[in-house]
Amino acid sequence: MFYLLPSFDDFKKLKFIYWPLVLMIFLLCSVGIFALFCASEGSFDPWAFKQGIKIFIGFILLCYFAIFPLRELLALSYVAYGISLALLVSAQLFGRIGMGARRWVSLGFFELQPSEVMKISLILALSTYLHKNPLNMDQNSKKTLTVAFLMILVPTVLLLKQPDLGTASLLVLSGGIVLFAAGLSRRMMVYMFSFFTLSLPIFWPFLHDYQRQRILTFLNPEQDPLGAGYHILQSKIAIGSGGLWGKGFLKGTQVHLDFLPEKHTDFILTILAEEWGYFGIFTLIILYILVLLMTLRIALDAQHLFGRLLVLGVGAMFFLYCFINIAMVTGLFPVVGVPLPFISYGGASLVSLFIAFGWVINVDLNKNERL
Repeated sequence: MFYLLPSFDDFKKLKFIYWPLVLMIFLLCSVGIFALFCASEGSFDPWAFKQGIKIFIGFILLCYFAIFPLRELLALSYVAYGISLALLVSAQLFGRIGMGARRWVSLGFFELQPSEVMKISLILALSTYLHKNPLNMDQNSKKTLTVAFLMILVPTVLLLKQPDLGTASLLVLSGGIVLFAAGLSRRMMVYMFSFFTLSLPIFWPFLHDYQRQRILTFLNPEQDPLGAGYHILQSKIAIGSGGLWGKGFLKGTQVHLDFLPEKHTDFILTILAEEWGYFGIFTLIILYILVLLMTLRIALDAQHLFGRLLVLGVGAMFFLYCFINIAMVTGLFPVVGVPLPFISYGGASLVSLFIAFGWVINVDLNKNERL
């Protein structure tokens, strides 16, 4: 019978969890609340207060999954993947259409974006499968590799049909990193990357009009400064105008005069940049680097393959979130729907990150367990 509720002895584990990592996550969330407070003209409504509630729920889930028995997590991984896959299919068949994509499923009292659940479920299931079927490049490993590729490919195809190119790319990249950490040869990785790069022109005609427009805008945003290029040009203006130290608290003109859309979600970094300058951005990046270094330390200390792969997968997903969002906002990457971790206003994406880092802390608590 699967474990669901923690026992009294499990609660005792809370004092042994890796509190420096929890502190870094708390600091990131505090920066996020502060940025949302600035985005709403110095008010907790409509975003900061709601985000605070979600963060509170997220920390409860982080603690819950930090003390969740690791063997039970291993046993439930395929169930989580199957449920996530079913939710993706439901979104494709019955989901609500928003912003040109069918991404949301109604669960009665709230709407869920299944892609956010799949991001972490894939890492969990893939880590479990590769733990039970190690890659050694023999005949059995070729079968293992085929199954692992299918585990990544099926949800990726479903996401592309929504369409959600950004999340699909995250799945492929994070899944590829887990495979590489499990022992996939560098030669195979080079072959895969070369095949992907050479096949890009083939996929161009199959992209939606707005996806092609985003790529063209990335290459030359000035070609339509009041249309497709407006968003990224205003973002660059906001970041550049902040200078080294910023304009000061609630003094950002691009943000507060509503020149910049989506300022509370994917482009929230522009608020920190305009009001607190490069100093604010560098401080945020340092916090992200510290989280990544702590995550890497936990992965290296884990004595079982499942823990190493799970933690490296979560770390890879976290890094890709940070890198793609910052590159997107600064014009170094096409605009895609990727939030800034623990900073952007959100629901499912924020909570899924808390759950994933609960798993990371769990691996640290049980790094010597024999699985």
